[in-house]
Amino acid sequence: MNNDVIEVQVRAVLPLEGSFAVFLGNETKVFVIYIDESVGTAISMFMRGVSKERPLTHDLVGHLLLAFGARVERVVINNINGSVFHARLIISAENELQTTRKVIELDARPSDSIAMAVQQSAPIFVAKTVWDTVEDVSGTLAQIEKKGLEVQQAAEEAAAEEDDDEEDDDDDIEEFSDEDINTIAGLEPGKGDEEYDDGFGGDDDDEEGEEWKKADG
Repeated sequence: MNNDVIEVQVRAVLPLEGSFAVFLGNETKVFVIYIDESVGTAISMFMRGVSKERPLTHDLVGHLLLAFGARVERVVINNINGSVFHARLIISAENELQTTRKVIELDARPSDSIAMAVQQSAPIFVAKTVWDTVEDVSGTLAQIEKKGLEVQQAAEEAAAEEDDDEEDDDDDIEEFSDEDINTIAGLEPGKGDEEYDDGFGGDDDDEEGEEWKKADG
């Protein structure tokens, strides 16, 4: 891999109202892409190792690749055209029917590409031209993570105090609400991914992207 790309990791996947925010980055920079709810849920489940009763779309695609001796080799978020992100899904295949390894590069939405990469533990890269364009939101992610730790600690303390109480305290252990995230980050979707339905887990009007409003004060 050359210097024209930067390797990133999925740093966080946070639910919003009707969508998800995926934070990608490394120790020097973090940026965000908005994706539709179904793919965001899939990525979150893959990251947490949640088992499913029946295979979902990205599970099925992974099983098909495996059946043909193929796997996701890497994902590259390679372009941002105006407000639209683009990605390439690189697949390699090698089986008894082929004498040499075959590499295929496919145009794909970043959301589906990230889901497949997480499912198969494949690396994710960002083209340097995209990396230099996106806004760094490392500070915002740090604030969200800090708030999450505080919420978790408060929930653990409450559970310890009410250890003898048989009532369900799930209401005290909530995930981030849209209001929490928006208050911290001033989050508002703006940049999106190509609007099309490729039959791969998203809706026709799926938008993926990132844009941050600076919080007042």
